[in-house]
Amino acid sequence: MYTRNIVLPTKKSFFLFGPRATGKTTLVKSRYPDAIYIDLLDGQIFQTLLAHPEKLASFIPPNHTNYIIIDEVQRVPELLNEVHRLIENKKYNFILTGSSARKLRRQGQNLLAGRALTYQLHPLSAEELGGDFSLEFVNKYGSLPTVFTEEDPQKYLYSYVKTYLQEEIMQEGLTRNLGAFARFLEVASFSVGSIINATSIAQEVMVERKVIENYFSILEDLMVGYKLPGFTRRAKRRIVSKPKFYFFDTGVYRTLRPSGPIDTDQEIGGIALENLFFQNLLAVNDSEDLKYNFYYYRTVNGSEVDFIAYGPNGFHAFEIKSSQNITAKHLRGLKTFSKVYPEAKLHIFYMGNQTRYEGNITTHPFEKDITNLSKILKSNN
Repeated sequence: MYTRNIVLPTKKSFFLFGPRATGKTTLVKSRYPDAIYIDLLDGQIFQTLLAHPEKLASFIPPNHTNYIIIDEVQRVPELLNEVHRLIENKKYNFILTGSSARKLRRQGQNLLAGRALTYQLHPLSAEELGGDFSLEFVNKYGSLPTVFTEEDPQKYLYSYVKTYLQEEIMQEGLTRNLGAFARFLEVASFSVGSIINATSIAQEVMVERKVIENYFSILEDLMVGYKLPGFTRRAKRRIVSKPKFYFFDTGVYRTLRPSGPIDTDQEIGGIALENLFFQNLLAVNDSEDLKYNFYYYRTVNGSEVDFIAYGPNGFHAFEIKSSQNITAKHLRGLKTFSKVYPEAKLHIFYMGNQTRYEGNITTHPFEKDITNLSKILKSNN
């Protein structure tokens, strides 16, 4: 079991959201061993509380002073009203885990209106993996905790994707056309690292554009996909603002992405490398509460930077390259960005093994410095 870097409360109720299999249950059980554990994936418990949410108090011993964990709370959104009552009247502290906030919001729940903090758990970061981090392995299989214990990680990922479709999409009633959604996931995998073209995707999936927009919203609500907006602050050039798209885990992206004789590993691996970097940005930012917002930068003339991190703790621009060597061509986007935003710290991550400095641009060996990402994000000197 890997140590997670996320800092969680000890005296206040909170939500812990994250996609299935990111380790939410394992984490809260290990950190709060004296908590009462209520598992809504247990059929009997689920049926009881679905029919009678008011019976939640009967699962809690009298004079209980430790946390109460409710796992997969989105399965019974009505429980939040009872949780609210027990926080107010009994001063209980709850840990509410879930793989989706969509159903909670859809049914008008207010996520306890400030009475519970919200945290998000991601796949293992390179820093959390420590000495077990292998760029070759993680760029192929991702970093869901279970892939490091399975004899056949690829088989596990295929099962994960299939189970996710069945359990999260169909059982939660998020879409009636599971076949169309499955086709959408495949087509969306070709959009990773690219600007979303909903019209083109709709034509391939054979549904209306509005359906595709809803599908992307489902991925965001389930935290299995993220839209990355364009950076437009103080823009002095014509800027592209339509969002790009990434999956939450590189292994899931690779599993969804069809490949064949005309698909080169260099092409897929390069996009996976971008996805891997972004998922580490998200993990470090959320686990250490760095409060960054993330963007990409592209002018209409084609100058581009893969990721912009902007927030109260700093301003960074990152370019990701799957090349072993860095040429002047690779630096153009960062240099263009620097002319407009001289305040930003500039970074390029590549597949070589030397740290170099090209003017105000730091060149980072990917495999080494991805494990130092939190240090980089905390440095704005």
